[in-house]
Amino acid sequence: MKAVLQRVSQARVEVEGQVVGAIGSGLLMLVCAEHGDTRAQADKLLAKVLKLRVFADEAGKMNRSLQDLDGQGSCGGLLIISQFTLAADVSSGNRPSFTGAAPPELGRELYDYLVAQAALLHPSVASGRFGADMQVHLVNNGPVTIPIHIPASALASALPPV
Repeated sequence: MKAVLQRVSQARVEVEGQVVGAIGSGLLMLVCAEHGDTRAQADKLLAKVLKLRVFADEAGKMNRSLQDLDGQGSCGGLLIISQFTLAADVSSGNRPSFTGAAPPELGRELYDYLVAQAALLHPSVASGRFGADMQVHLVNNGPVTIPIHIPASALASALPPV
């Protein structure tokens, strides 16, 4: 799975002029499932996102995570939006190829799973609408933008030998 995180002061996503998800300060997560991705990759991605230290501590250093903010009484929001274009391959020609993106059925299943798991683990989660034409509005704070890739091989190497 691939994701791009943006630390935001605020973010919202609209579908047909209606706000379907919004947060104040926190993280905007654009996420893409690729061929062969699994729930285990979604779990690992979510764990990384919730613990990623991209928020300032008292000294102004990036030492706090979304989970740390929750413990401080100032819960940061997490807005999760599906974006298959993260799988774009631009190595040949001028038109991106999206053949690396998961088929829509798998993409939707993994996206819905990721959003549901996030809601179980974090108190402030919002989402876009899978497959919809969405308008995303955000104020990037920093700016801080971080790409994350959780390949299937990362899970295989993390498992203990059998």
